[in-house]
Amino acid sequence: MKQLRITVDGKSYDVSVEVLEESNPADTAPAAPAPVRSAVVRAPVAAPIAAPKPAASAAGPGTVVSPLAGKVVSIDVAVGDAVNAGDRVATIEAMKMNTFIYAESDGTVAEVTAEPGQMVDEGAALLKLS
Repeated sequence: MKQLRITVDGKSYDVSVEVLEESNPADTAPAAPAPVRSAVVRAPVAAPIAAPKPAASAAGPGTVVSPLAGKVVSIDVAVGDAVNAGDRVATIEAMKMNTFIYAESDGTVAEVTAEPGQMVDEGAALLKLS
């Protein structure tokens, strides 16, 4: 038995250690650590986020579409009305907030495809301009 003193976090402990077999000190010399080959790890690359395509192009020229899902609060034009680009043509409510919808081009209202109180999805046609 060997008596040893071990210090852990500044506190000393006296311990007894039993030596099981005597060996040549050269045999017990710590072996050189094997070389460690580090792997190169690359961070994952996120796919680029594509800008949303304007829904009007999918619905055809002159179609005014809803930019978000929600409830139609009002359609502010009627068939036959002349509108200019930038005129407010409808209002959509989503998450208790009103979003005004504006005409993207000049034209005459040819058809109204939504009505107040109707639930619409993003990209749904609200009206068509000619």
